[in-house]
Amino acid sequence: MREGVDRRGLKGPLLQSGCRVAATHMSWAHVHAGSTPATRTISYAFDAGHARQTQIADSYNSTMLLTLTTTHNPATDLGFLLHKNPANLHSFDLSFGKAHVFYPEATAERCTAALLLDVDPVGLVRGKRGQHEGGTLDQYVNDRPYVLSSFLSVAMGRAFGTAMSGRSKGRQELADQAMPLTATLTVVACRAGEGLIRELFEPLGYSVSTEHHPLDEKFPEWGEGPYYSVTLAGTFRLQDLLNHLYVLVPVLDAEKHYWIGKDEVEKLLRKGEGWLASHPHKEAIVKRYLPRQRQLAREALARLAEEDNPDPDATEEAHSEEETKMEEPIRLWQQRMGAVVAVLRSVEAKRVLDLGCGEGKLLRALLDEKSLTEIVGMDVSYRSLEIASQRLRLDRMPTKQKERLKLMHGSLMYRDKRLAGYDAATVVEVIEHLDAPRLAAFERVLFEAARPKTIIVTTPNCEYNVKFETLPAGKFRHKDHRFEWTREQFQEWSRRISERFGYAVRFLPVGEEDPQVGAPTQMGVFSLG
Repeated sequence: MREGVDRRGLKGPLLQSGCRVAATHMSWAHVHAGSTPATRTISYAFDAGHARQTQIADSYNSTMLLTLTTTHNPATDLGFLLHKNPANLHSFDLSFGKAHVFYPEATAERCTAALLLDVDPVGLVRGKRGQHEGGTLDQYVNDRPYVLSSFLSVAMGRAFGTAMSGRSKGRQELADQAMPLTATLTVVACRAGEGLIRELFEPLGYSVSTEHHPLDEKFPEWGEGPYYSVTLAGTFRLQDLLNHLYVLVPVLDAEKHYWIGKDEVEKLLRKGEGWLASHPHKEAIVKRYLPRQRQLAREALARLAEEDNPDPDATEEAHSEEETKMEEPIRLWQQRMGAVVAVLRSVEAKRVLDLGCGEGKLLRALLDEKSLTEIVGMDVSYRSLEIASQRLRLDRMPTKQKERLKLMHGSLMYRDKRLAGYDAATVVEVIEHLDAPRLAAFERVLFEAARPKTIIVTTPNCEYNVKFETLPAGKFRHKDHRFEWTREQFQEWSRRISERFGYAVRFLPVGEEDPQVGAPTQMGVFSLG
């Protein structure tokens, strides 16, 4: 809340992003005496490479910044998705001050959108007539003007509402596309520490970096404060990133600047759709998003539980049976297993992970390979592991055979030390079940953390779907599939992953190849150099 925090929260990040900012500092004495007008000058570039200068005159001097950066090609698609022209300054009046959207940089290679908040805490308190009379000093002296909090969520809803809904008139395919994005939060308050920041964002697939700020740079003996600058990077749909920020930024300090009513539950569930129900810390998120509202928190958690299929294993089993029946005429499962085993032989793997092992079809084939000394099957479903144990007759398996096999419950969304050190990992018909945030988390868990020498990934080739007579046009092979890729899309993803994490990749068809549409299954074999 002192000058050091204000300088870091306004000037530093803006200067780093290419903006020139002139702003006066306002002490607490100014706040109590009544703020004097302050003028900010923001210089930013637009298409022609010239500088545009805008003056924003306010009666207060409290500023916070969120920046969103992409290197997607062309990067200026970010402006289209946000429905904000990079050549213009966009300003919005809010109940607590103003918000401004502008672009410090906008080129085909790199584009950054900035959301600047000017909060007037004095005016906010004074505007509530009949309230706070004889109230405490902290109504006026607090950190709300200096940290991104629930004020940011309100401003995002006003400035980026259409982008948060995932709608894009005329270019819906762009809105549905995951792209490299980096979000920078100049200053957030998180009294629970850096650990909470990571617990909230890393399970969603973000690379998280933080900078912890002292209470006051002039008095280092006071120690560190609860303030952090946070950078989040990953490959997501813009809609997902914005909704993650909308929900999780207020969770960091568990305070809301407005009355919390039943509509907040609806808002939380709407913005958390598709990711909150499966978040490992959803209970903490809900309770901190709805602080001191136990009844509302219980209602939200109950409804999140309902969103999860009441019997997801049974549903998955039924859908898998449908897929198996469709592929049975070409015996595709057997061909997949044969192709995977052949690759494992060629790389002379000894210790193998089968990730997303399901009911153990591949595990049975791996057990027949005498060269494999250790075989681990992991799945998120207890029921699938129980079925695998029964079908493999684990309880009656000879001791030596049983010592080679281990069934393990776990998720591909979270780093797991048990997965480290293996020669190879197989991921057979798994990735297409993951939405964009989970796929991003999976990439880091497997390719960055576990890092086996060889990774075998198979996924459907959607071009081949026209060959399945029982599959309606435009439908996926499995009702739980989040996507099915063409050969070009799979190869593009694979090459990006291999370059990012230091693997080489080669591609193999699985099943009989059709001259026009290719093979029914596509395989990528990733190898460490």
